[in-house]
Amino acid sequence: MRASAFRNPPATTGRHRRIGILGGSFNPAHAGHLHISRHALDRLRLDEVWWLVSPQNPLKPIDGMATLEDRMNGARALTQGSKIRVSDLEREIGTQYTADTLKALKGRFPRCRFVWIMGADNLIEINHWNKWTAIFETVPVAVLARPDYSFKALVSTAAKRFQRYRIKEIRASALADSKPPAWVFLEIPLSAASATLIRSGR
Repeated sequence: MRASAFRNPPATTGRHRRIGILGGSFNPAHAGHLHISRHALDRLRLDEVWWLVSPQNPLKPIDGMATLEDRMNGARALTQGSKIRVSDLEREIGTQYTADTLKALKGRFPRCRFVWIMGADNLIEINHWNKWTAIFETVPVAVLARPDYSFKALVSTAAKRFQRYRIKEIRASALADSKPPAWVFLEIPLSAASATLIRSGR
């Protein structure tokens, strides 16, 4: 679905809609993305997950990056018939950094409750992202376990910085309605799928 086709989703009776946001290059989209999205939908009691396909991640090289159109088409093919919507919203609104994108999303869709979703590997390096603390201060954050990354993630700079705002995993279903900063670490069955391995043919 084109980003321009996104409209403010109707409120579910008695509450705002809960939307998980998974951003990335999706170069290509793969089973690992589906894996964490499905667990986020279930554990966080989300209505939908939106995949925001980045025109160009500023922390990743252009070399080897498929076209945005190809990455969008691959993501759409993988998510047909699911509660996952694919968007190039960052291209439409002209944002490059996650913090700016999330701020724009909240302004564009005021009736939604957004949650930023990421794997444990991203929590380890998020302190290198532009305006990274603003991400935690703008929307609740859900971090999902990934093979070999969980321990490092929980002792990372970001985890320590926002330690007192971490909620217990048993309360994960309330995360979307929590006032940021608020974050949760979810232990889920691990998937070894990665875009790097897929591109390398392994």
